Amino acid sequence: MMEFLGAILGSIWGGISGFFWTVLNIGQVLNFAEAENVFRFIYYGGSSELLAFVLTVAVIVFVIGVFRHSFLWGVVRGIEGISNWIGRAAAWAGLIMVLQQIAIIFLQTIFRVADIGIAPFGVGVTLPLGWYGDGLKLYNALVVTLCCSYTFVQKGHVRVDLFYAGWSHGRKRIADMIGALFFMLPALLLIWFYGWFYLWRHMITPPVSTTDALERMMARTVAFRWDIQTIAVSPSGFNGYFIYKILLVTFAALMILQAIGFFYRSFLEYSEGPEAADKDLDLDVLESHHDDDAPDTHAHAG
Repeated sequence: MMEFLGAILGSIWGGISGFFWTVLNIGQVLNFAEAENVFRFIYYGGSSELLAFVLTVAVIVFVIGVFRHSFLWGVVRGIEGISNWIGRAAAWAGLIMVLQQIAIIFLQTIFRVADIGIAPFGVGVTLPLGWYGDGLKLYNALVVTLCCSYTFVQKGHVRVDLFYAGWSHGRKRIADMIGALFFMLPALLLIWFYGWFYLWRHMITPPVSTTDALERMMARTVAFRWDIQTIAVSPSGFNGYFIYKILLVTFAALMILQAIGFFYRSFLEYSEGPEAADKDLDLDVLESHHDDDAPDTHAHAG
């Protein structure tokens, strides 16, 4: 038991000290010209020290919020604001995808264009039409990964309410806290952990593994080289597939942040009662034009 507690405290101390060391030496940390810095960055990105630091900060914020609800509401608004801002911006990728698909169809079937050249400010690049067609999946990936936390804030996610809908306000908030703490966070942490090393395995050589200790990684620095894999499905297809792996990690980070924010909100709504339900929640509402004498109706997605 003491060894277990010692390991936890060691991870917490390692995470806190590592964070401050990173802040004070940010130039060295981000100097990816040195192989040692690259491997150290990879290791700590998926380490127990980083996990301990994130959870410690989340617990400290929660403890402060228990006694100062206004502080915790501010944190919730900040987290949800990040999700809303990123989601609303990324949603435009859907429109760009549609417009690009229409342009490809016209250029390919009517004008028989094989390549498209873009040269803003005199610096140009010419790529085959197949590259743009294959790259349409990138816009879909942007919407899926960057709008997921936004959709959660907007209550647009799919729910299967077998019992939840009939529960009282307090019981729902308890279920939300349990779901965020024991289902959302563990699943998303697994996605982050494996997605992080999956990303870097396609960025450098020699490849890294989830089981590699820091010492083992540092021993490979002599063989280090950048090897960003840009393999396309077709010879002239989109070759930026490493971006999908970056988006996977970004999705996990945004949803981890949102899971913490959802736990905070559920606690506050439980503590302050039914009148606090959806407090300060920035929901997008599509307003329809109707006569002034017509009854005012709003659709609420839950």
